[in-house]
Amino acid sequence: MGTMTVDVHDLDGSWDLTTLPPNVRLGRDCVVERKDSFSRLRSERDPGVVLGDRVHVSTWTEFSVEPSGCVAVGDDSVLVGAIFMCAGDILLGRRVLVSYQVTIADCDFHPTDPALRRADAVAIAPEGDRAQRPPLVTRPVTIGDDVHIGIGALVLKGVTIGEGAQILPGAVVTHDVPAGAVVAGNPARVVDDGNP
Repeated sequence: MGTMTVDVHDLDGSWDLTTLPPNVRLGRDCVVERKDSFSRLRSERDPGVVLGDRVHVSTWTEFSVEPSGCVAVGDDSVLVGAIFMCAGDILLGRRVLVSYQVTIADCDFHPTDPALRRADAVAIAPEGDRAQRPPLVTRPVTIGDDVHIGIGALVLKGVTIGEGAQILPGAVVTHDVPAGAVVAGNPARVVDDGNP
């Protein structure tokens, strides 16, 4: 039985950032702990991922970006364990904190109509023809400056989260969130509007 060799630099964040895909743009003083965060980056856009100055990308963060997608993250943001599922556009502002096991998706990644979903399943089957897949429906996700998103929250397609909002752990955000609001639940509802 063979042994697996692991380069410690691939795990501790000291690996060579120039080995990232050429369509990843890094600002000054970014920290990316694990190169594998980009293993599902298939974007054909240039850029496909943009990280602003001093962005910290922890080990559990994953960028799953389709050929037509782009994720942009503003300065001083911290991604503790975000999972980006992007086929269009996901934009995070400055000083955004995204906790562990948060999923941000701008698309369902399959049709919601039953007949189209069946056609999609046939097209992506091993013997199928991927050219026959129905088109993906995307709607951009925009997250304002100073937003905090708690553990296990979901932010779904077409959502805009206003500046300074807080998304509590486990919330499922399907509609826009006003600036300064605190939301919780499934579906997420405003529990504090942020006004004194």
